[in-house]
Amino acid sequence: MTGTAPVPFTADDYKARMDRAARQAADAGLAGLLVAPGPDLVWLTGYAPPAVTERLTLLVLAAGREPVLVVPTLEAPDAEKATGAPALVLSDWTDGKDPYALTAALLDAQGRFGVSDNAWALHLLGLQKTLPGTSYVSLTEALPMLRAVKDAAELERLAAAGAAADAAFEEIRNVRFSGRRESEVAADLAALLRRFGHSQVDFTIVASGPNGANPHHEAGDRRIERGDMVVLDFGGLRDGYGSDTSRTVHVGEPTEEERRVHDLVREAQEAGFRAVRPGAACQDVDRAARAVIADAGYGEYFIHRTGHGIGVTTHEPPYMIEGEEQPLVPGMCFSVEPGVYLPGRFGVRIEDIVTVTEDGGRRLNDTERGMVTVD
Repeated sequence: MTGTAPVPFTADDYKARMDRAARQAADAGLAGLLVAPGPDLVWLTGYAPPAVTERLTLLVLAAGREPVLVVPTLEAPDAEKATGAPALVLSDWTDGKDPYALTAALLDAQGRFGVSDNAWALHLLGLQKTLPGTSYVSLTEALPMLRAVKDAAELERLAAAGAAADAAFEEIRNVRFSGRRESEVAADLAALLRRFGHSQVDFTIVASGPNGANPHHEAGDRRIERGDMVVLDFGGLRDGYGSDTSRTVHVGEPTEEERRVHDLVREAQEAGFRAVRPGAACQDVDRAARAVIADAGYGEYFIHRTGHGIGVTTHEPPYMIEGEEQPLVPGMCFSVEPGVYLPGRFGVRIEDIVTVTEDGGRRLNDTERGMVTVD
């Protein structure tokens, strides 16, 4: 199963994104946006440099002005091939020239700019030295919802990525766990994600027995034993958009307590999902899931936020966490993934990607959420 290829994004799609980003920057009181190589640049232009180097590459966006991509001359041919290139102006510079002076000519010398989170300090300091009157704020702080609301084409890609991750789970539950190392099962998961169309595997957590009490456990050499709970959390990118799902399986028959904790987390995950609706705050999703676990006496063992956004990266705004009052909007996509982690014993996490609809939410993962036993 690889599925059909999605409808490609067009230059018009990228132009609309750049125009929207520039408008949102102006509405936020910014003189513009400075976007370095990374997921924001790919989302806005379709361009991913062949290598991220010390040479400055920077997209300059400002309302009422044409987008300009400052790019090293030796990489200009690749930039010209990007799907979004017809919607912007390329301004190239050669080695030995000052790229900051070139960029400074495009900027308000006293302006405040939003800067993509992964911009190099080297480049930001170079701009500050050239234009000491400018100031900067991270894009996540200034425009946290820039990529949060997905259009129909993006939702289609996210749904396909979720279906591919589901297919990987349906396969992995049939392999042998007992007697094998966590790393071996993790390798199986990675291979399955690629088999079902992923071009990039970001993580394959396989946390068995007491390792399951560590939410971000790195799959290691521990041999999985009969009687273990095993937390599986895996995902990556398919056609440029993310998957991320978690299920907790049991090797052989679980104890009454293990089944009870698993049922509790499943109930909490369902409560979080039911809280998804337009106009609700992100924190409402966290509160709904957390209340179920706290009321059962396990509150201190739920040690992370309930969810995170997903799109061209597997973790991005918005975040389902106490204090986040951002209202949910149709088209937002994020995880709902409560967990209980009992130190030295076991952990349970159940996770689906959910998108906000006009009247509630829709899951993009739909594998069994009840207790699954494996050999």
